[in-house]
Amino acid sequence: MSKPLAKAFNCPTEFALSVLGGKWKTILLAYLSERPCSYAELRRLVPKLSDKVLSERLRDLERSGLIVRHTQRGTSRRRTYQLTPRGRSLEPVLRNLYAWGEEHAAAFRVEVGNPLHKLDGSPCAA
Repeated sequence: MSKPLAKAFNCPTEFALSVLGGKWKTILLAYLSERPCSYAELRRLVPKLSDKVLSERLRDLERSGLIVRHTQRGTSRRRTYQLTPRGRSLEPVLRNLYAWGEEHAAAFRVEVGNPLHKLDGSPCAA
């Protein structure tokens, strides 16, 4: 569980990084910027992320007002997550981070995948 947000920050960047708090939140937001996704889809897209941490990060993002969860009732309770307007305001930043990573990975001698291309335009499946 994340710690409570401080009441004061020395600069806006410190505040923004505190809200986004670590690589998993920004990665989840990047996927959700493409379209709403179910919990199961997010779990498949980020295989290194444990169920516990995924649940915690999604709750943190909900509390921050960056995403909203929809639960479909029926035989199985399917949870779908999507960006809120506040979350959508991060899309230019997320796209620039993604582009920067693609452009500069070779200079750091690392390979990067292209996971956003796994989202082919169809609705995320459970």
